[in-house]
Amino acid sequence: MKKLIAFLALAGIAHFAAAADVVGNAKAAENKVSMCIGCHGIPGYKASFPEVYQVPMLGGQSAKYIENALAAYKKGDRQHPTMRGIAASLSDQDMADLAAYYSQQK
Repeated sequence: MKKLIAFLALAGIAHFAAAADVVGNAKAAENKVSMCIGCHGIPGYKASFPEVYQVPMLGGQSAKYIENALAAYKKGDRQHPTMRGIAASLSDQDMADLAAYYSQQK
């Protein structure tokens, strides 16, 4: 049992280290932002599912903030079903690329 716990702890550390090594590429995100623009690209847009949300504009946000938010949606710590579904489909590299892209926008 102790070996299993040690292995799982090391696997978690390895995953964290691998995720920490991911560097966002704004150019690569140009082909990934189409799923974001429909909501986050419309000034003043409000989503109405499952309740009314004021959808934030992503341009100019900190890349770290965007990455953390996407990771929280993927993990389920943030509770918006549409964003959770989208984030679940993203790799760590996708999240870093999107964060780099939007952090460079106005």
